Amino acid sequence: MTRLGVSAAVVAGRLVPGDMDVADGRVVAVGLPGRGSGLAVPGFVDLQINGFGGVDFLAADPGGYAVAGEQLLRTGVTAYQPTLITSPLADVTAALGVLREVVACADSGPRVLGAHLEGPFLSPERPGTHPVEHMRDPDLLLLQRMLESGPVTHITLAPERPGALDLVKQLVADGIVVACGHTDADAREAHAAFDAGASTVTHLFNAMRPSTPRHPALIGVALTRPDVTVQLIVDGVHLAAETVLVAWRAAAGRVALVTDAIAAAAQGDGGYRLGQVEVAVRGAEVRRGDGTLAGSVLTMDAAVRNLVSFGVPVLDAVAAATSIPARVAGQPDIGVLRVGGPADVVVLDDELQVRRVLCRGREAG
Repeated sequence: MTRLGVSAAVVAGRLVPGDMDVADGRVVAVGLPGRGSGLAVPGFVDLQINGFGGVDFLAADPGGYAVAGEQLLRTGVTAYQPTLITSPLADVTAALGVLREVVACADSGPRVLGAHLEGPFLSPERPGTHPVEHMRDPDLLLLQRMLESGPVTHITLAPERPGALDLVKQLVADGIVVACGHTDADAREAHAAFDAGASTVTHLFNAMRPSTPRHPALIGVALTRPDVTVQLIVDGVHLAAETVLVAWRAAAGRVALVTDAIAAAAQGDGGYRLGQVEVAVRGAEVRRGDGTLAGSVLTMDAAVRNLVSFGVPVLDAVAAATSIPARVAGQPDIGVLRVGGPADVVVLDDELQVRRVLCRGREAG
C-alpha cells in the first residue's frame, strides 16, 4: 500500500479533499485524513506527439520508445499516441511494425495507445510542414496496407479530398478515430465529414482554411457542433491566448490539449528532424528553413499551466489533458482517477509543477 501524501485529488472530475492510497496498480481509497500537500490528478493523455527526448517516432526502435517514455513520465504523460507525419509509405509501414512490437511487449512506462497517422490523406493547400510530394487522395487499398502494418488508432485527413467520406465511414466502422486536419474544407464539407463519423479536429486553427463571417469553414463548424472535440496546441506560439479562449468558451468540455511535440522536446535548441523534414528549434519555436511551424517542444504539464494562466479553472484544464483526450480515444479506463481504477497519477504542487508520477501504480523517475 502506498499513501501519496496529497491534500486533495481530482476523482472522477471532482475535487476530493484528503489523501489517496494506491496498491497493486490500482487506486484503493481517496479522501483519507492527513496533512499532505499537492494535488493528485489523472495521468496526462497526449493524442498527438511526434517524438520526445531526442527520439523521433518515425525512426525509433523499441529502445527509443523506452527512452522517450521515461522522459514523458517526467512531464506527467502516462498514455500517448505516437504520431507519424506524411512520409514515404515504406517509412510509415516500418514505423508501424516497430510500434506493433512495442505495444505487444509493453508492461511498463506510459501506455502506448496506438499510432496516430497524420497523413497521407491531407490537403496540399494546407500542408503545414508535411511534404506535399507524399500526400495522396484517400485510397482504401493504401489504407489497408498501412493498417496491416501495425496498430493504428487515430487518423487525420482532409475531408474534402476525393473519396474521403467513404474512408471516414470505413475507419469509424473499424473503430479508428477520424480527425479532420490539414484541410481546406468549407462548412458544407466539414458538416459532411462529421455526419460521416469524424469526431475531432487536429490542432484547430492551424493548417486549415480560416473562418470568416459568411464562410465559417471547418473551424466554425467544429466550434458549434456538440459532437466534435477540438484539439489545441497551447504553447504560446501556435495560438494567441485570445484565440485559445475563443475556442474554450465556444467548446466548453470539448477541448483536448495536445503537444504536437517533436524529438527536440526536453532537449534544447538546435537542429532536429521531424520524419524526413529538417527543422530548427529556438526557444519555444520549431520551424523549417522557410519559417513554417513544424510541431512544438511543448510538454503537457506546461500546456496545463498555460491554460490556467489564461484564466481557465484548474479542474477544467486538467480535464483537457486527461479525461477529454481519453474520451476522444475511446479509452474510458485512462484519464480519470476512481477507486478501483488504474493508478496513473500525477502529483502537482501549488504552481502546477509535476512533483511525482505513478504509472500503472509504479513510481516513475
